[in-house]
Amino acid sequence: MIKVDDIKKDFPIFEREINGNKLTYLDSGATSQKPNQVIDVMSDVYRNNNANVHRGTYVLSSETTSKYEEVRNKFKKFINAYNSDEIIFTKGCTEGFNLLSQFYL
Repeated sequence: MIKVDDIKKDFPIFEREINGNKLTYLDSGATSQKPNQVIDVMSDVYRNNNANVHRGTYVLSSETTSKYEEVRNKFKKFINAYNSDEIIFTKGCTEGFNLLSQFYL
């Protein structure tokens, strides 16, 4: 069984104490906290590859697009999708649900 404390170790923000108490965060619907793995990758992107995806032919854009598509393919395999073109990344659940609802209207 997965233990919450083991998962929380990956999230540096939960090392904080507020008024002598361990941080408890209950607003994940608005903003989710990021684990070290995400922070590390995003930090590397901002330092070394920050460019538009699918919008340029220069080196940084090509590298960023390749990484983006690599993640899309990994996610395709993770959810066993038929084609990576079925995977659409959105800014959050609200945008995703709005996009889905517009499809059915």
